[in-house]
Amino acid sequence: MRKHLALIASVLVYLACVVAARAQASDVTVLCYHDVRDDVGGSPIPLHPIVDARMMITGDPSHFDPDQYAVSTRNLASQFDWLRANGYSVISLQQLIDARQGRSKLPPNAVLLTFDDGLRSVYTKVFPLLRAFKYHAVVAVVGAWADLPPGGSVDYGVRPFTRDDFATWAQLREMQESGLVEVASHTWDLHKGILANPQGNLIPAVLVHAWDPNKHRYGTDEEYEARIRADLTRSSEEIREKIGHAPRAVMWPYGAYTQVSEQIAVSLGMISTFTLGLPVTFPNPPFGVTNLAAIPRLVIMGNPSVGDMVYSLQHPILGRNIRAVQVDLDYVYDPDPAQQERNLGELLDRIQKLHPNQVWLQAYADPGGTGAPASVYFPNREIPVRADLFSRVAWQLRTRCGVEVYGWMPVLAWQLPDRFLQSRLEIQSKPGTPFDPPVRLNPFLPRTRQIVGDLYEDLSRSAPIAGILFSDDAILRDTDDFGSNAPEPGPARTQALIDFTEELASRVRRWNPEIATVRNIFAEPVLNPSSEAWYAQSLPAFLAHYNSVAVMAMPDLEKARNSKRWLMRLEKCVDAVPNGTLHTVYELQTVSWRSHEPITARTLTQQMRQLQESGALHLAYYPDDFAKDSPNLQRLIPAFSAAALPSER
Repeated sequence: MRKHLALIASVLVYLACVVAARAQASDVTVLCYHDVRDDVGGSPIPLHPIVDARMMITGDPSHFDPDQYAVSTRNLASQFDWLRANGYSVISLQQLIDARQGRSKLPPNAVLLTFDDGLRSVYTKVFPLLRAFKYHAVVAVVGAWADLPPGGSVDYGVRPFTRDDFATWAQLREMQESGLVEVASHTWDLHKGILANPQGNLIPAVLVHAWDPNKHRYGTDEEYEARIRADLTRSSEEIREKIGHAPRAVMWPYGAYTQVSEQIAVSLGMISTFTLGLPVTFPNPPFGVTNLAAIPRLVIMGNPSVGDMVYSLQHPILGRNIRAVQVDLDYVYDPDPAQQERNLGELLDRIQKLHPNQVWLQAYADPGGTGAPASVYFPNREIPVRADLFSRVAWQLRTRCGVEVYGWMPVLAWQLPDRFLQSRLEIQSKPGTPFDPPVRLNPFLPRTRQIVGDLYEDLSRSAPIAGILFSDDAILRDTDDFGSNAPEPGPARTQALIDFTEELASRVRRWNPEIATVRNIFAEPVLNPSSEAWYAQSLPAFLAHYNSVAVMAMPDLEKARNSKRWLMRLEKCVDAVPNGTLHTVYELQTVSWRSHEPITARTLTQQMRQLQESGALHLAYYPDDFAKDSPNLQRLIPAFSAAALPSER
């Protein structure tokens, strides 16, 4: 159990880091340590190729240790010494609070030391070093672990940890009274996975609504809030009783939190909250950089030497090249549960071999390819559920393949079960329109915004995700009739649709606060910006509002006579827009929708190499048919795999 959740923690740290940059505006670097021993080696397992030393402060993986989070006493002392000798100032939690609340400023190169889990070594190994260096630290305690009865144990991965492995309350009080240590909450008993779906996945307890196998239902929002509040209240009251002061900080287990859990913690006096990883910085302000909420921490893993730590402190993460696979859950679904699991296994094996860093996972069901789904793969309050499958597949992809999972969702193209409501909300065509436009709901109607917003929030509630892909149905044509409540075609209409997607993202962030956003765009508005009036799509506008823009780089779809020239022209148009190359993903097609024949892997990889040679950074493709090995994996890997990218270190 503990080993499984340690892997979860590694993946969650990775997911928080890979789309991030080290916050240049941040006034402090927060380090997260765990156990400290005298006999520690290096990382016990090779990290996933995407989860490398740039994502955490790690050591030499050639010297294995059973506990990947442990640091040797010698290395910790050396790190403390280096910080002092090189102009870093180790600060207290109070100093951070004062600075964030505007009462003072932090010294240059401020560092906050934090130690999770309340292990005995924080008293026997760390506390003497803190006194010697006169350094401050925050120690986060799991109440249920500190209260282990005689004979009780915690599965800590390397071995069962007993009461003797954790600091006593008397030791914690002694450290608090020294003035060097502040005891914080690590929750009372949320440092674990709980049953999160019918298939049996264990997901960090703070993240999810629990699945009840006896009642065959998920917990409600009210039950989730009551569970989190009861746990944090117990933790706060116990620390107040045992230490003499209620905690002012909570370190979220695995770095996992929601906006709801944040609000509860703050209401209980835990005004500073800490997660793991690094904050998303574009285009949204870093969540926690300018206040006391969800402050990111750099995790110390693999017993790093001073050299390893120095590198991580001095080399900001500026991002990485995206390699995204857009996956149809329709290919995984099967009415036979056994066959469905076999399908999932084939998908996971393929993703493990391919090593992308993102999977854009279909959250809706569209087996007929209508483009307007009438059912979805997650529990919700608005339309039928074909199968409760998204959570299962998304979590397996995250934990087994180490990829970011984005929920791929339509924006407007929905088929509602109420036909009368559908006809009332559906966008109509202006008289004389010479073609049948796609089925879409009118985003200027409040009922549409409510229904689609509910779907997005329900998706977010059902599964932890790293981001949202807004699908290519998000268009408003100049031939559409919205009534009198829509702006005229052009930038105003484009912005109105952007505002709607940002409203949807805000609904998602209630349960997944740090999601990134990707918006599909057709090639035509990139090649011919004046066509914005036809689509309500604009590359410059999208770049200003989404983390990435996925341009449909599909020459076959556009009936291009010369694919190479067409792609070159597209790449030049993207590059001409400020930040275009930096934040545009070129999404290639693997099937000709005209002939319904696969595009050969040779053609696909040639297009990928051409784009990269022209300066493109980010690639994606759709669809991936894992059952038919289409596109051919052996040919695809050298041109596409993130593991094949040159190291940035």
